[in-house]
Order: sequence, then structure tokens, then C-alpha cells
Amino acid sequence: MRPTSGSAIYRPDLGIAVLEFAEGTTMNFIGLELMPLFPTAKNASTYPVIPKEALLKLIDVDRAPRGNYKRDDFEYERGQYQTAEKGTEEPVDDTERDLFDEESQGLCDLVATRRAWSRILRAQEKRIAAKVQDSSRFTAHNLTNEWDDAANATPIDDVKDAILAFRLQCGMLPDGLQINFKQFMNVKRCDQVVDQLKYTFPGIDLTNLLPQQLAQVLGVPRVWVGGAVYDATGKGLTADVTDIWSDEYACLIKVADRLDMMAPGFGRTFLWTADSPQNPIVESYREEQTRSDILRVRHHVDESLMCSTNDTGAVVSDIAAACHYLIGNVTTI
Repeated sequence: MRPTSGSAIYRPDLGIAVLEFAEGTTMNFIGLELMPLFPTAKNASTYPVIPKEALLKLIDVDRAPRGNYKRDDFEYERGQYQTAEKGTEEPVDDTERDLFDEESQGLCDLVATRRAWSRILRAQEKRIAAKVQDSSRFTAHNLTNEWDDAANATPIDDVKDAILAFRLQCGMLPDGLQINFKQFMNVKRCDQVVDQLKYTFPGIDLTNLLPQQLAQVLGVPRVWVGGAVYDATGKGLTADVTDIWSDEYACLIKVADRLDMMAPGFGRTFLWTADSPQNPIVESYREEQTRSDILRVRHHVDESLMCSTNDTGAVVSDIAAACHYLIGNVTTI
């Protein structure tokens, strides 16, 4: 469907087509798995947060005949979110479109949308990674032997100790371990892991070890491998391709429930659906002065950590910190 001059046209067809590409292993984006989408009809609002001290308190559950059942007297606190629009455009010049035959014209739009979509999700991945691996907010628990020291590293023991500490923070077990691609390559070469793999997966080819198999060895439900990269230099400068997810940190996370707003978890990505019914939304319009069809990809989002705040904005109950365990000194820098 070619755009015409005038208002932008909503293109869910392109959004669905590109979504299949984005959800594959090519991009290695994991941010929305750690901070899942929560569609909302409001651009900004508050949401209920269970006070941290209320999570595991024992209450009196005895009831006398004809008596009342006891209830807890904790009041819900309030978290806040404020979505902001992020977007980018990709032009398809008429000359570029003419390179394709008539039956392949739609490929121009798909390729352009993929480029813009990738920029949007890469930026979102960078924002989420910065929140997950924020050592200024979360205490980093440093390892003695980095995981790139194959002979001496003990990642199985390290993760076990981290799980035990995590459990005492929030009374729950983590949903998984986040590492980056370099750490994934390192940890599966550690002697301790290799020895365990011999018994867990006899005859396995370590070069083809899957994250699901590593999760089983490390004793976590899953392993998220963040493989996305970005160019850390500006336009016109020599490329400096850098991992979005740091080599220095890994972390255990309890993922927030996608439906229950009050269930404890690390954080959510609020999506304002009145403006962005899809994450992200794809639109197109005609720009005659450049003889181009413009593909626009955008969304209205806020990647928000779960915590309650008072009237001054200061954190009262930091549920995010209770549902997160930052492991430091993972790789020699």
C-alpha cells in the first residue's frame, strides 16, 4: 500500500511483518523480556505498589467461632510513570523503488521499516540495559574469579550463592540470569561448567551450547543472552562497535507480572496505547518535495523500575532492588 500526500497512514501490515524479523535471534534484544510491556490507556499515571515490608509479614490467621477473619492493615503505596515519544523515519526515494520490479515493490517498504525499527529497539535496549546494570543504584556483588578465567572461575557456585542471597531479599527465586554474549562465550568454557556438562549433556558440542542448556547447568529457569551492539562513536567517525550489555555485570531478576500490577517484580515498560497501539507503530506518508515515501516508526513508552515514591519524588519502597541482584567483576576489563 503506497502512501499518498496528506496525513500519515497507519501500517500494521509492515509492523507485523517486521515483528517476525525482530523476534528472531538476529537482533538479540532481551530488554523487553526483563521489563515486559504493560499497555496503558494513559500517558502518565500512578500505579499501586506493595510496600516492601508487607511482602513476607506473618499476620494473625486465627478465627474464633462467629468472629471476623483478620486482615492486614498495610496500605498500597504509589509508583509513577510518564511515557515519552521516541521515533525515527526512513525515506524510500522513487529512484530506489524503481530498482525493484512491480511484484517486489513492497520489499522497499519492508527493508526501510526494518532499518527504522532496528534503531528504535536498539535505543530502547540501551535504556533498559542502563537501568538493569546501574551500579550507582544497585549494589554490585563482586566475584573473586572472573568468568574469563576458565581454570579458576566457579560460575555454578557464584550463581548458587547469588540465588540464595536473592531469595532472602524478596522471598522469591529469580526468573533468570542476564549475561551478555561475551560472558556467554566465556562461561561455557569454564572448567567447572565443562565438567558439569559432561554429566548433564553427554557428548554435547560446546560450540553449539544453547542458553537453555546453560540455564540447566547453572540452576536458573533461563539465561538471557544480550547480544545487541551499537556504534559508540558519532556520525562520520570511525566505528567503535560496543556491547549494549556490559561485560562487567550480570544479574538475577524477578520479572514483573504482565497482568498483575501489584505483583512484585523488577520493572515494566509502559506503552501508551492511545498513541502507539503497537510497539512500535509503523506509519507512512508521501513527501513530494523529496519524491520519497516516508516510513515512520515510533512509540510512546516509559521503562519504569517498580518502586513507590512520596510527594517529593523520593523512593519509599524499592521493590526493584529487592527483585534484582547485580553480580560484578564478571569479566576482566
